[in-house]
Amino acid sequence: MSQELELQAEVAPHQIGQRLDQALAELFPDYSRSRIKEWILADRVEIDGALVNKPREKVLPGQQIQLNALLEDEVRFEAQPIELNIVYEDDDILVINKPADLVVHPGAGNPDGTVLNALLHHYPAIVEVPRAGIVHRLDKDTTGLMVVAKTVPAQTHLVTALQAREITREYEAIAIGRLTAGGMVDAPIGRHGTHRTQMAVRETGKPAVTHYRVAEKFRAHTRLRLRLESGRTHQIRVHMSHLGHPLIGDQLYGGRARLPKNAGPELVAMLRGFKRQALHAAMLELDHPITGERMQWQAPIPQDMIELTETLRQDTKDNPVEDY
Repeated sequence: MSQELELQAEVAPHQIGQRLDQALAELFPDYSRSRIKEWILADRVEIDGALVNKPREKVLPGQQIQLNALLEDEVRFEAQPIELNIVYEDDDILVINKPADLVVHPGAGNPDGTVLNALLHHYPAIVEVPRAGIVHRLDKDTTGLMVVAKTVPAQTHLVTALQAREITREYEAIAIGRLTAGGMVDAPIGRHGTHRTQMAVRETGKPAVTHYRVAEKFRAHTRLRLRLESGRTHQIRVHMSHLGHPLIGDQLYGGRARLPKNAGPELVAMLRGFKRQALHAAMLELDHPITGERMQWQAPIPQDMIELTETLRQDTKDNPVEDY
């Protein structure tokens, strides 16, 4: 079963001279560059109303892109009996509490065993919804709440709400270093210039805003609550690293174990053994895409972060510091 979806965008000023396939991969990040190239070659892309089927065609700022996407991959993905922690479900949406070490969508290195495969097994009719109803993602090792659309109308409304910043997502995180006050990071995020698996703060990136407040101060770390205005890839991880306070366990953005002076054996073992970014999507609030009812869900802090927090508290008691 396949479905066509009309996507539209405008070439940004910083994309001047980019190849068409490269520009479209940036404008439509839900789809891989290889898939976009297939659509270009299949006469599914128009620039300012004219058909263009050359991936190497150079683009210019202000050009209007129309991409007539053919969505059929979901049919080829296998339904797998993977357990989902379902927090809420009705005829239109479901909310899950994703564990660590679970990829949301199949991709390079993760062809199956994902949330998408689990959704196809749990609710087979979701195969008719683009990306099996997935409207936003969590990184593999980030835990917490995700909303999934079970129907195309629900997905359309949720995507619109996300773009309009009408969905509230609050995260719990533990960062390296001692922050004394909360604040806001307003810094655009784009693909890293040389490390293509990483994102970075870049002037040519997409707007990204993260609000954070201090929930608890430890001797050399800080527990934070964060809210997103935008939803860029790796946003919290990139913004906290940009502040000089990467998340504990974040190997990609500088959160490798840093041992404070006089750290006891328990803290040393905990910091060296914490192998994922200490990040959890703790609260999700939105208007139901069909009924309009305002709804909110909470996901308890996972055990590994609870143990990390308790160890940091004990270290602070053993090595008290004065606020400054």
